Order: sequence, then C-alpha cells, then structure tokens
Amino acid sequence: MLQTIEVEIDASGQVHPLEPLIRLPPGRALLTLLDGQTNEPALLAEAALAEDWLKPEEDEAWGHLQPAKS
Repeated sequence: MLQTIEVEIDASGQVHPLEPLIRLPPGRALLTLLDGQTNEPALLAEAALAEDWLKPEEDEAWGHLQPAKS
C-alpha cells in the first residue's frame, strides 16, 4: 500500500516525519522535494480563475455574502 507522509529534512540530510507517531519502516521510498513556501498549483490556477472571478456576474451572484456597504 502506498502512503504519503510529510517530513522535514535537516541540514545534514536526515529525514524527520512531522507526525511524531510515524515510524518509517525499512525499505524503499520516493521523495518529492517541495520548493519552500510556494503553493504552485494555486499560483498556476490563479490567472485562469481570475478570468471568471472578475466578471460583474460573479459579483452579483456572490453579493449576498458581502457585508452591507454604508
């Protein structure tokens, strides 16, 4: 069974699971390195979604959720 866990890698290259109860079993694994604070999928989707979000119809559709303007 495949399982994904979040880990931190220290300056010496040691892998430390973020969940303290997780014990890494012996064996093989694949490691995906994440780029710091970047939330790439959200950044890639932003421009495409903005085309719809910025339409006047969207403001009207969601207007009932906006605070009343004085």
